[in-house]
Formats: sequence, structure tokens, C-alpha cells
Amino acid sequence: MPAQRLRHLQLLFARPMAAVAAVAGLALAAGTSMAQTGGAMPAPAPAASPATMAPLSAQDRSLVASAMQAAPARVAENATVVVAEDDGRMRTLRQGANGFTCMPDNSATPGPDPMCMDRNALEWAQAWMARRPPAVGRVGFMYMLAGGTDASNIDPFAQRPTAGNAWISTGPHVMVVGADSAFYDQYPRMAQPDTRQPYVMWPGTPWQHLMVPVQ
Repeated sequence: MPAQRLRHLQLLFARPMAAVAAVAGLALAAGTSMAQTGGAMPAPAPAASPATMAPLSAQDRSLVASAMQAAPARVAENATVVVAEDDGRMRTLRQGANGFTCMPDNSATPGPDPMCMDRNALEWAQAWMARRPPAVGRVGFMYMLAGGTDASNIDPFAQRPTAGNAWISTGPHVMVVGADSAFYDQYPRMAQPDTRQPYVMWPGTPWQHLMVPVQ
């Protein structure tokens, strides 16, 4: 993921990925939250059931609408929607039932980047945030149909462009993560790919994944 990228940068995922992991029970933390806890992952807050969740405010309804732009309507309408608070903990805006978790646009990044991912993609993202190799063969899928924040195509942890880190521009796309290396070997793996066709982001690293443009 573009981490996220997701998607793919830490810039993109620092706050929202903490929320996603918490709602999935993965205890994923952003860098700032980990620093505050001495490297420990923050404990997730208990999620409310749909029957006990309070009515959403106008601002929260806007966040749900933003999150739903990440995926096709039939996926987004049944997905869990979460948002990260300033301390990195998640807050569930809407409980879903289809195994996908969506997050609204991160206002701290320059472009629109709501995202929606399945359970395996959440586990992959946890490994990425912890700088730990993800499980190979647990293929995950992520939607970013509204676009994505630009990222380095060779450095999974770059936060800003430099002269040599192959910064690229990403538009609306989907991602396949967690596949074995033979799968990724089928696709372009250069540092500066043509982002108008499928290509591998972060090639040759444990976090390589397929980026598939949709426009």
C-alpha cells in the first residue's frame, strides 16, 4: 500500500492506519502514538455495537461519506468506518458486516486519500507500520478509488521527496498486498514506473505490492 502509499506513505497512514488496526483488533499504532508510549502499541478502545452507537453528528456523517468514496458502493455501504483521534486511537463511526474497514480522507495529506481494505490488508499494514515483514501468501485487497497521496516508489518509509527516492504521483487505484514474489515478478518493477498501468510499488522489499490504476 501506498501506505500506507496507504498508500503508501507514513505521511498518509500515520493517523488513519492506527484507527484501522484498532478496529480490527490488530493494535496498530502510528509513529507519534508509539513514541508517546515508548514503542508500545496503544490499546484499542472497545467498539460499540450498532444498537448502542450514538447518532452521528453532522461532522461524523461527513467523515462517513468521505470514507465511502474509497470503494465501490456495494462494498462501502456494508463496511466498518473508523476515524483516528488526535492521540492515534480509533473511533468507530459505523459498524460493518462485510470484513472491510474504510477510513475518510486524511486532511494532513495534500490529496484525497480515503481508503478501504479487507482483513488481510489490515494485517499487512500492521506489519508495514511495525517495519516487520508481512506474512507471505495472505493476499489482501485495498481500494483507494478517490486517489492517493504521492509516495516514494522505492522507499517504504520515505516521508518526503528527495533527489533519489523516486517520488511518484498516484491517482485512483486498487492494491494487491501479501502475494508471493512470483506474482509481483509479472509486473513492471522499475523505480519510475508508468503509473497509468499496473506496477509494483516498493519492489524487492518485504512490503512490495501491486498498484492497479482505475482511470
